Amino acid sequence: MMQIEEMKEILHQKNASLVVFYASGEIKEYYQNRIKDIKNILQENPNALKGAIVADKVIGKVAASILAVAGVKQIYADVMSQYAIPVLDENRILYEYSEKVDYIRNKDNTGMCPMENKYKEEKEIHKIYLEMLNL
Repeated sequence: MMQIEEMKEILHQKNASLVVFYASGEIKEYYQNRIKDIKNILQENPNALKGAIVADKVIGKVAASILAVAGVKQIYADVMSQYAIPVLDENRILYEYSEKVDYIRNKDNTGMCPMENKYKEEKEIHKIYLEMLNL
């Protein structure tokens, strides 16, 4: 089984935004920013991430919620928000990060990411999942 260290190496060497080690054994890199790749994967196949290991540049509460509902078993993030951690803990997802931040910043780096702000107090991760994937 691929170790998280190898996932981090792929993430950084290929400058990917997301690396997924699927339960099938397939490894894929993705390069879109924010949660676009995660959304695309799950809109194509809602079961695609069950049992997967994910390495991502940034994990906030929205990404953590979507990945938890999708059935990911382990996550690495370069940057993880304090809002993501309870979601991962409650769903027994193994995780590690290089840097923990108070919140994910917006694109302009002037404040909180609008999605992080919108859902920071939301307790129902399935609601976040459904709204973000437009299901």
